[in-house]
Amino acid sequence: MLSFEEKLAIIESFPELERRDVSLGRVNFHFPGSVKEKKNVVYHLHPNGNGFVYAGELTGYEVDDRGMVNIRSFTERAIRSVIEKSISSLSPAPETDGEEEFWINRDSHTLSLVREGENWNVYADTGLDGTFNTYGEAANYLEEEGFSRI
Repeated sequence: MLSFEEKLAIIESFPELERRDVSLGRVNFHFPGSVKEKKNVVYHLHPNGNGFVYAGELTGYEVDDRGMVNIRSFTERAIRSVIEKSISSLSPAPETDGEEEFWINRDSHTLSLVREGENWNVYADTGLDGTFNTYGEAANYLEEEGFSRI
């Protein structure tokens, strides 16, 4: 398990986040650029190593009723990943309708991610693979399926 100091250093490497010290030596990190009411990305990082990251907009994480995932036993890579995804899920989406990105997996299969109105759609050739409410949800899905942005 990473120490409090190690976790703190990882989290402080995200310039988008603002540190806020709270009671009992715990630390919160806010994302002032959030487009949602939710601003707390890291909640109650405690000197004993316990802490939470907001993952309420993400899939693949066991979250509590506040949408928080416990990072007590997370590796550095896992902490960085969940924080990046959390920030992405709370970030404004690009404004351009019809914007398209391409994603590829290790087998060279390519999918496209297209903004259409209020949704983000994933296409395999011309077939619709999935529809998501936010860019962050769509990107998270693609990453979980083993794709990376070209």
